[in-house]
Amino acid sequence: MSHPTIPFNGPRFNTLQRLLHWLMAIAIIAMLFIGIGMVSTIAPKYVALVATHKTLGIAILILALLRIIVRLKSGTPPLPRDLPAPMRLAAKLSHVALYALMLAMPLLGWGMVSAGGYPVKLLWGIQLPAIAPHSAGLFTALHTAHVTLAFAFFALILLHIAAGLFHALVRKDGVFESMAR
Repeated sequence: MSHPTIPFNGPRFNTLQRLLHWLMAIAIIAMLFIGIGMVSTIAPKYVALVATHKTLGIAILILALLRIIVRLKSGTPPLPRDLPAPMRLAAKLSHVALYALMLAMPLLGWGMVSAGGYPVKLLWGIQLPAIAPHSAGLFTALHTAHVTLAFAFFALILLHIAAGLFHALVRKDGVFESMAR
């Protein structure tokens, strides 16, 4: 016996915010897996993976900037009034961290490639200017930061998914539905 679904009528993110969220979710998860594939192969597909990784990284950077502008302009739905203060703080801090990483990861990658003296070539032959001086030491530092933060980003994404499922399945408080279709 199936239960009737009750439509969600609470406050929600606007259509553009939801579109950007889910588009970026797909892009970022793809980016993490492309990055893993990139560093674990020496096959001919490596060059294509690198070009795709760079292109997707710049696309994510642009989308993140757009998303921040839209968020500042449109705001966000309020959290449930009965949400405990520690959960409110965790939600705020995790979102700040997610936005920071959405900006930092592409910039670190771009800076790393620039410091390595490599051209910042995207798909379709687009070449970006270097944003860091050629320096082996800087390349190493940026590479270490990029890889370390990639693992932190992956962990934060898992936490974000877990929190969304917690709101959808346990609390059933409308938080998940505010971003869902």
